[in-house]
Amino acid sequence: MKKTITLFLVILAVLGGASCRASKTSVAPELASSDEALFKEGENYLKKDPERARLYLRQVIDSFPKSFYAQRAKLAIADSYYNDGDEGNMLLAASEYREFISLYPYSPSASYAQYKIALSFFDKTLKPGRDQAKTVQALAEFKKVLSLFPLSEEAKPCREKIAECEERLAEHTFTIGLHYFRVEAYKAAASRLNQILTNYPLFSGMDKVYYYLGESYFLWPKPDQSVPFFTKLVSDYPKSEFAKKAQARLKEISAMPKAKTEKK
Repeated sequence: MKKTITLFLVILAVLGGASCRASKTSVAPELASSDEALFKEGENYLKKDPERARLYLRQVIDSFPKSFYAQRAKLAIADSYYNDGDEGNMLLAASEYREFISLYPYSPSASYAQYKIALSFFDKTLKPGRDQAKTVQALAEFKKVLSLFPLSEEAKPCREKIAECEERLAEHTFTIGLHYFRVEAYKAAASRLNQILTNYPLFSGMDKVYYYLGESYFLWPKPDQSVPFFTKLVSDYPKSEFAKKAQARLKEISAMPKAKTEKK
C-alpha cells in the first residue's frame, strides 16, 4: 500500500513539473496574434534563454509562414544554435541554415546562411595530422558560396577560408607523404606528394614538397624522374633550406651513367 501511495505521489510530482514547464513556455494569446510581437519576444530571450526564444520564433514561422518576420525568425533560430558553439548544436545550426536556403532561396540572407553552414564545419576542424573530414566538408561548403553567390559580401571572407582549408589539407597530405618517405615507401610517398601539386598548388610549403618528391623518385630508384622536382626547387625557391641539397642531387644525377638514371 505504501509503495502504491509513493508511486502515486511521484506521478503527481512529474505531472506537476510538466505542467509548470508547459505554463512557463506557453505563448500568450496577445502575442500569438502578432508576427512582430512574437518575433520581438523571441529576440528578447535569445541570449538569456535560447530554448524559450526558439519557441516564440518557431511560432512565427508556423503561424505566419509568408511573413517577413518568418525569414528573420528562421535565421535567428539557426544563429542561436550556431552561437552555442556545442558540436551537436552546430549540426542543428547547419540543418536550420539549409532549410532557410530551401525556403527562401532568393533572400538576400541566403548567401549568409550558406557561409554559416561552411563555418559550422570549419569551426570544428582539427589540426593537420588529425582527421580532416570536417575540413573537407567546410571547403566544399565555402566553394558553394562562391558558386551560388559570387557577388555577395561573404565571397571575400570565403576565399580566405578556402585558402585556409586548402593549406590545412595540403599540410595534412604532406605529413602522410613524409611518413611514407621515412619508412622508405617511396612510391606511396610520391603518390601522396603529387596530390599536393594537383589539388593544392598554392601550398606555402611547396619547396619541401618538391624536395621530398625529388628524393622519393631518386631513392625509388628513378633518378631521372626526380630531376624536374629538384630543378623546380632550385629555380623557384633558391633561398629554401632544401635548395643546396637539391643542387647536390642534381650534380650527383648528372654524373651517373645514363643507363642508371633510366632505371625503371
